[in-house]
Amino acid sequence: MQIKIREATTPQEIAGCFAVMRQLRTHFEDEAKFVEQVQRQRAEGLRIAFLEEAGGVRAVAGYRMLESLHAGRFCYVDDLVTDAARRSLGYGGKLFDWLVDQARLAECKKLELDSGVQRFAAHRFYLLKGMIISSHHFSLDL
Repeated sequence: MQIKIREATTPQEIAGCFAVMRQLRTHFEDEAKFVEQVQRQRAEGLRIAFLEEAGGVRAVAGYRMLESLHAGRFCYVDDLVTDAARRSLGYGGKLFDWLVDQARLAECKKLELDSGVQRFAAHRFYLLKGMIISSHHFSLDL
C-alpha cells in the first residue's frame, strides 16, 4: 500500500482527521466543532497533517511554525497521534520524520512539543527519535 502524507486544508480533509485526533483530544465530541476550531486556528498558524494509507487516515499531527526568544524559529507540534488500532506499524514515525522535514524546509532550528506526564509510550517514542527532555511545562487553570 502507498502511504501519503499531506496537509489537511479543506473542511472535508480536516473532518477526515477527526476520528484519529479524537483519540488524543477526547474532549472533542462533535466533528463539525472540531473542523470549525481547526479552521479558526489556521489564522494563528495551525496546520493539520495526516498520514493516509489504503484510503484511511492512520496518523494525524497538528503543528505550527513559530519563533521565540529562547529557541529562535521552531516547529511546535501541538498534537501527534496514531490510530490506536494501528500503533507500532511505523505510521507515527513516518509522520514525525515528515514534520522534521517540514521544519527544516521552513528553516527552523528546533522541533518542540509537550507531552502529558502519563504518556510513557509516547515519551519512549520521542526519545527514540532523538528528542531530549529539555524542560518542565507548568499550567494554571483560570
